[in-house]
Amino acid sequence: MAALRAHGACSELRRLLWGRREFVRAGMLGWGGLSLAEVLRHEARGGSGAQRGASVIILWMRGGPSHIDMWDPKPLAPLEYRGEFGAIGTSVPGIFLGELLPRCAAIMHKWSLVRSLHHQDAGHSSADQLCFTGYPAGPNPDENTHPSCGSIVARQLGGLRSDLPAYVMIPRMVPGTGPAYLGVACKPFETVADPAQSGPFEMPNFGLAAGLTLERLGSRRELVASLDRLRAAVDQSGQMEAMDRFQQQAWEILSSPAARAAFDLDSEPAEVRQRYGFMPAFDPKASNRCGAPAWSQRVLLARRLVEAGVRLVTVDLRWWDTHVKGFESLRLGFLPRFDQAYSALIEDLDARGLLSSTLVVAWGEFGRTPRVNADAGRDHYPNVFSAALAGGPIQGGRALGESDAHGAFPKSQPKTPQDVLATIYAHLGIDVEHQYVNAAGRPIPVLPGGTPLYELM
Repeated sequence: MAALRAHGACSELRRLLWGRREFVRAGMLGWGGLSLAEVLRHEARGGSGAQRGASVIILWMRGGPSHIDMWDPKPLAPLEYRGEFGAIGTSVPGIFLGELLPRCAAIMHKWSLVRSLHHQDAGHSSADQLCFTGYPAGPNPDENTHPSCGSIVARQLGGLRSDLPAYVMIPRMVPGTGPAYLGVACKPFETVADPAQSGPFEMPNFGLAAGLTLERLGSRRELVASLDRLRAAVDQSGQMEAMDRFQQQAWEILSSPAARAAFDLDSEPAEVRQRYGFMPAFDPKASNRCGAPAWSQRVLLARRLVEAGVRLVTVDLRWWDTHVKGFESLRLGFLPRFDQAYSALIEDLDARGLLSSTLVVAWGEFGRTPRVNADAGRDHYPNVFSAALAGGPIQGGRALGESDAHGAFPKSQPKTPQDVLATIYAHLGIDVEHQYVNAAGRPIPVLPGGTPLYELM
């Protein structure tokens, strides 16, 4: 109780005398017997996010978006570094973006940037693992050795409601998004159906075969459950029990009116779908222009899911691997599409009163090389890159950290993928020090390190 009273006194004093940023900079220690780290840890564990029904959308820009051409332009650098695009001002004086992001620039006051992220892994799948788990990849970088942030959320918090999954992947899993030793019960629910494809969006298994009723399915379900219990009785690893829970959850989801409504993307008004961007029913020829998938509708589906009560949604926005004719691909496909979809998501969440409870993180596994290559593109580059964050505890209109004049290395306030994950976990109320036992019987903490991005809060 004394510790709780001390924590309350610290929080109140901080609110009165400093903002969080100034308090962190001051490094005040010893208030009421608690160190600054302990105060912040108590806040991260405080779980206010979980109590509010907090959620997270990860816009996963797989392939590595070019930080210099998007979020961290270098207009004064030599041409071979700054590239073909200029910089534009935003709604926040002093913050500039690449010229092909005018919609994002207009609402800069609603979202913020981290420009000093870095790590040392230039491989796609292995860097995926680092960004989703906080740990280096194992022997096979396409398979999780440690659980993804979504799987941690599914295990530690579970779903906000029983008839919706806690963790959804649109449309399918990518490297880094698996449950590892947490087991199949913590896998993401994959939509499989892809909103980016032309035609109506239909979830598999939501439709019943002709003449098949839920009652008939129920009798089959009882038979399957009996067989599952029999198998589970002789299963010593516990994985069969986890599979039973996963099947149970899948049944609840597939038979749930709430889930059907949440995934019913075609019920969304046409003007909303058009605001997000490419609609299959209107422009099927644009589905793969310059290698940029028409993932705008995936972003809209993510909004529908968090609105319905899904805790964490990861959206695959691949494939930003712009080695060849990179500027052409960015100009004709990636950047206009991202500009429209991202700005639509932030404005839509804000208008619906969901932005304060929904943390949106847009990033990829690394950035691109500062120097343009001989093929008018940029190559893999983990030494410095950027991420966009909005909603939840994030204050808009800020740029945290900076890179050097060429966009080659962090110049100030270097940050890591673990810091981004710590921010996600703090928003949701995840205990990052909790340990789960891996396949070798060794207890492993949720994160090996990292500090939430308090400077943006």
